[in-house]
Amino acid sequence: MRLDVNDVSVTLARADIVKSVSLRVEDGRFVGLIGPNGCGKSTLLKSIYKVVRPSAGGVILDGTDVLRASPKTVARMMGVVGQFNELSFDFTVREMVLMGRTPHKKLLDADSAEDERLVEEALLTVGMLPMAGRSFLSLSGGEKQRVVLARALAQQPRFLVLDEPTNHLDIKYQLQILSLVKSLGIGVLAALHDLELAAAYCDHLYLVKQGRIYAEGPPRSVLTREIISEVFEVDCQIYENPVTGGLGIAYLESGRVAASEAAAARTRS
Repeated sequence: MRLDVNDVSVTLARADIVKSVSLRVEDGRFVGLIGPNGCGKSTLLKSIYKVVRPSAGGVILDGTDVLRASPKTVARMMGVVGQFNELSFDFTVREMVLMGRTPHKKLLDADSAEDERLVEEALLTVGMLPMAGRSFLSLSGGEKQRVVLARALAQQPRFLVLDEPTNHLDIKYQLQILSLVKSLGIGVLAALHDLELAAAYCDHLYLVKQGRIYAEGPPRSVLTREIISEVFEVDCQIYENPVTGGLGIAYLESGRVAASEAAAARTRS
């Protein structure tokens, strides 16, 4: 299932937040959306999953015009894990995850044995089955995030949109959730804050600066010292992680840059 975002722009309160952004996520690919806070990542994602209406452009998922399709039609294809998961009304964890089955039911359909099985499976996957009877409002931020991911999994989506899914999570669950999402084998578009995690899990990156795509490509071509300095306004050293073999990023205070470079040169010699 392929996602095509075509020249999407979003204007809010007369401010141009997203400016003619185009991107593509091929079936089965894990694509990351990175950039500094306030660059427009979350607004772009909200326009893709129909919370914010674009002022221009289009969103096509597997040939379906997302912006014109009904919410239920879109929800049968696309699952969403957002940043903020606060509620005005309380539900149990199990009830929250059961909501993921709604797009597959008619108005007065009761919960079936299959619904219950999928909910238990989703809760087990994110490590929240022992808390199925707990109040959702009583959970920590990280626990809530895992329940919301379980709800998306119970939805049986063929495409996932994740808005900083590892916020509030301990390292253990950051790795667990990203590994789980990667293992699903479906198309994923995820806004990620941690650049090393983005490098480790994403097949392709789009880097956003001031509402526009500044760079795109495989992680190693996007996460360079020069690009990070220009977009995030911080100096760094890029290195091969000797344990994982992946991309490592060491951020530097400006006064330590010369010393670090000298040490690196001595090591190479």
